[in-house]
Amino acid sequence: MDGQAVKAILGKNIKFLRSRRVFTQAVLAEKAGISVIFLSSIERGSKYPKSDVLARLAKALKVEVFELFKGDLVPSDSKKLISCLSKDITAKVNAALEDIFKQYLS
Repeated sequence: MDGQAVKAILGKNIKFLRSRRVFTQAVLAEKAGISVIFLSSIERGSKYPKSDVLARLAKALKVEVFELFKGDLVPSDSKKLISCLSKDITAKVNAALEDIFKQYLS
């Protein structure tokens, strides 16, 4: 795997993980102590961050650094992605409804 492929995988994974955390680029950039412009260039695969920035990005995304480089992290099939996001949303909605019922029915 060449350097450009590594940058592309890293960028896709960071964008995917950021979206799953419902972070904007501005929020993740602030948490990692980098500029939005630099984060955007990482996500596009045009820049590669130094190890300390990788560590801060991983910490902000609550993953291990190696997970940022996993080639199979982002589902290639859009149906898999939709299914994954749907499960996340369903779980959050169910948890919120459960809290509401407990609060008002107790």
